[in-house]
Amino acid sequence: MHGMELDWDDIKTILAVVRDGTLRRAAQTLGVNYTTVARRITRAETALGQKLFERLTEGYRPTELGLLAARHGEQMEQHQNALLRQLQGRDETLRGPLVITAPQILLNLHLVHVIDQFCSLHPEVELSVNAANDLVDLGRGRADLAVRVSDSPGDALTGLRLSDQHTAAFASPEVARRIAEAPDDPTGWIVYSQTKGVPAAALARNPRAFVRARFDDMIAMIGAAQAGLGVVRMPMFIGRGTPDLVQVPVMEPSPYAPIWAVAHADVWPGAKVSAFRALLKAYFREHGSAFRA
Repeated sequence: MHGMELDWDDIKTILAVVRDGTLRRAAQTLGVNYTTVARRITRAETALGQKLFERLTEGYRPTELGLLAARHGEQMEQHQNALLRQLQGRDETLRGPLVITAPQILLNLHLVHVIDQFCSLHPEVELSVNAANDLVDLGRGRADLAVRVSDSPGDALTGLRLSDQHTAAFASPEVARRIAEAPDDPTGWIVYSQTKGVPAAALARNPRAFVRARFDDMIAMIGAAQAGLGVVRMPMFIGRGTPDLVQVPVMEPSPYAPIWAVAHADVWPGAKVSAFRALLKAYFREHGSAFRA
């Protein structure tokens, strides 16, 4: 072992390549360029005098030594993340970086107002916002605070339930007019790709309802509804907050997953997270009627 040296950047790079499989994806994860990843891998292999990866056309395949290095790197990463979380949880200042994540539509229609207020009150906080529907790993420090639509905050997280929700049916004013004039006529629906068909509650009222189109994205479904393609079931805050959509009485509103603010337990007490959470709580208390029937 004498003379062998690996710095933390090299170990992080080995771990990223093992996880991501290619230099390009690892570079995106690490926020560096492709050549930097390649240089670090070569440097680590030179220091160890052994190969960490087999170079294949489809990517980098780790050797046994590469997997061993990655396992130890993951343990080091966990210790580093734990330290950083605990330091942030004890930070009593309202300055420096804060990263939050939330679904894009919720950000666009509501959370931008909370962000505006927070930035005005705390100008020394460097706020970054990740608009993502995917569940960001808070334990690995990908974000400090998440606003999630979920039935629970997660076993490893601390959460504040911000609001209950309901879904309802929405359509363009022209489609709504046709439904009002002839409620028993066939009604076209726009549904998620993985959905079996028209909601059962809507079929009970109108057995002639049918699926007109399937989409895999809510924003696309909203655009389709605005264009008059058919009826969409969506959270009430989206339908109420979107121009050129109106609620249609083809089914009763139904409960939907509530909205939570969540963070790792270590980070939860920190001043910046607490300040943002307090504004979220106040906003949803004032505007809760937008989310519920």
